[in-house]
Amino acid sequence: MTEIGLPSGVRACLFDLDGVLTPTALVHAAAWKEMFDDFLRQRDGDDFRPFDATADYDAYVDGRPRADGVRTFLASRDTQLPEGEEDDPPDAQTVHGLGNRKNELVLEKIRVEGVQAYPGSVRYVEAVRAAGLRTAVVSSSANCRDVLVSAGIEHLMEVRVDGTTIRERGLRGKPKPDTFLEAAQDLGVDPAQCAVFEDALVGMDAGRAGRFGYVVGVDRVGQAEELRKHGADTVVTDLAELIGVPA
Repeated sequence: MTEIGLPSGVRACLFDLDGVLTPTALVHAAAWKEMFDDFLRQRDGDDFRPFDATADYDAYVDGRPRADGVRTFLASRDTQLPEGEEDDPPDAQTVHGLGNRKNELVLEKIRVEGVQAYPGSVRYVEAVRAAGLRTAVVSSSANCRDVLVSAGIEHLMEVRVDGTTIRERGLRGKPKPDTFLEAAQDLGVDPAQCAVFEDALVGMDAGRAGRFGYVVGVDRVGQAEELRKHGADTVVTDLAELIGVPA
């Protein structure tokens, strides 16, 4: 292993955003809960079964494109809605309407609370770049660039593949490997020479499906064993552990 905790053949690092570089996974989970709880309360009354911001988030929406998250969670509650259109208003009772409501909530939370990158992640990415490796951010979020800018780390990423890229290029979202493969291609690096960094179980699945050289699971919520079961070569609680410095 090299001084940055990766096999010597790795030439590029592909980082998920929410939960790996920034703590915005918590913001997304809170927004999903608020949106789905409002929907379920309207549908079922005050006796509704709430969205679980840990279990439901991890199982059905974490790491997935927004509309896929809506569909997958609703399916878990034996519910289907019309697809609607991508520009549906946030009060529309459609897949895209619910997704747009969730996005509104996320943007408001980011505007009010701001975003800061994990210090250990910044140290690690800086070490990766100093070692001469290429870098990309791979996220299902259409707000990826706004978060990078708010956190002051946009300059650390050479390539960005995000929710907007998924839509424009017709990519399949995680757990399919398309987004990570696209980032590797944009960097001009073979997938076998790339390391994937993910906190979501569907991200682990994508890393394995794409036959990437190394997959790092980032455990922020106590799911280390699940990350390993889904294909992590190693699991850390903070990226700084890979270079042997405190987070």
